[in-house]
Order: sequence, then structure tokens, then C-alpha cells
Amino acid sequence: MPSPSEAKRILEAALLAAPEPLGVIELKRLFEGEINADTLRKLLAEIAEEWQGRAVELVSLASGWRFQTRAELQPYLERLFPEKPPRYSRAVMETLAIIAYRQPVTRGDIEDVRGVVVSAQIIQTLENRGWIDVVGHRETPGRPALYATTRQFLDDLGLRSLEELPPLEEIAKTLALEPTPATSEAAVRPEEAVEQQPQPATGTDG
Repeated sequence: MPSPSEAKRILEAALLAAPEPLGVIELKRLFEGEINADTLRKLLAEIAEEWQGRAVELVSLASGWRFQTRAELQPYLERLFPEKPPRYSRAVMETLAIIAYRQPVTRGDIEDVRGVVVSAQIIQTLENRGWIDVVGHRETPGRPALYATTRQFLDDLGLRSLEELPPLEEIAKTLALEPTPATSEAAVRPEEAVEQQPQPATGTDG
């Protein structure tokens, strides 16, 4: 069995090399059962503490643990990597907000809140981005699909669970939003849509 210091070195190597967050179950495979989940979480917490104040931090997300560049350094990195993320229309962001704060919902539920028809293209955009997925069907005529957000959505927001969802304004800042004229569509404003919805009661463990 490796010493705590050696185990942390192994964990750091795996997390720095991984293209996606790694969960505790995946990280346990590094040690072939010699280190249990509780000890592993303790070691990960110690690593996160040791990396405090450095350019890279270890964070716990919905899908697991990952190293990431600190947010305050992003403007400098953009000078080297100027490629911008996709920008999304207000209609897409309104739809995402309703799903996030009221899930699971059908397209009909979303249309009731927004007051306009939700196009298949909007749903497809969110599915292709990996932010929403079909999680079931409502037992009503036609059995419409029920949509909910994914772990990828939480990962992209830097969250561990739905209970950590920030105010909608913070989501719009984190997930690129393309500004559009307020009169372009007769829809409920995102903040109004959220105010009508209850806070999420469940979360996704990392």
C-alpha cells in the first residue's frame, strides 16, 4: 500500500493527465482496492488545500474531481488561445433556465412559461452541447419526453449539484449569452421565468 504522500502523487498524476473529471470510483482503481473511498476523499481534500494559491486548483464537480486554471487568470490565457466559445441566443438560455430550475419538464411545460413555441432546434442545440437529456416520459397522452440537465451542465458551471445553482444572471455570465433586442421575441424574461419556479430539491453527487 502506498504512503499518503505517494498516493497523493499518483492522484495528482492521474487528474492532471485526465481529459475529463474523475470520480472516486474511477480513482480507486489506481490503488486496486488498497485505499478506501473515505481515505481517498481525505487525500483529495488535502491535495486541494496544498494547491491553494497556485495558478491551477483542484475542484470537486458533479462528475468528479479535476484540475483547472483559476478563473482570474482566464483573461491572460485568452491572449494565447483567442478562440471564443459558442454564443447562445436568449431563447436558448431561457429554455435552459426553465429546464434547470424546474426539471424534469416537457416542451409543453417550457412553452407554458415562455409563452411561445419552443422549436426543435433549441432543444437540439442544448442536447448537442450536452447540457440536457431526456430522462423519461410523462404518462399523459402522447407520452411527451421529460428533459433535465446533465452532469456536463453542472461541470461547465463548476458545480457539484443542482442545489448549488446560482442566480440566473450568474449562469448567463458563465455560459456565453448572445445579446438580442428585448423586442425580438414575445417571451418571458429569464429572471421572470426563474422567479416563478421553486428551488431545486435534489442534486447529483460527485
